[in-house]
Amino acid sequence: MSIVKKASAHWEGDLKSGIGSISTETGVLRDAPYGFKARFEGGKGTNPEELIGAAHAGCFSMALSMILGGANLKAESIDTQAEVTLDQDGEGFSITAVHLILKAKVPGATQQQFDELTAKAKEGCPVSKVLNAKITLDATLLS
Repeated sequence: MSIVKKASAHWEGDLKSGIGSISTETGVLRDAPYGFKARFEGGKGTNPEELIGAAHAGCFSMALSMILGGANLKAESIDTQAEVTLDQDGEGFSITAVHLILKAKVPGATQQQFDELTAKAKEGCPVSKVLNAKITLDATLLS
């Protein structure tokens, strides 16, 4: 079974003064602005790295929920933040790392179980599998 999701980008102008927009087929993002200033100078708009971070945090959280269910555990809450690192690579740039920061309430989970299951989620999440970057995880089991 294959599932295909679609997103699109439109760009006008040169790299530094140009502006683009990003849209998704669901309409959650519709002509969301992005550009050089938002990506490299903290300006308004979105950028590919924060969108990858959002996708990774969401994917990891869902994967963890599934893996917890397989161990007969149910999370009360899963909160994941993704820090995406963009480094200069010769004349271009590369996403070199993603650091996931998890805080989760999982009633009945031992620390050892939690550590094992979160590691499985980090490795098994489809977004983790597609990224050619070092992926690290700090996982906190809340009581």
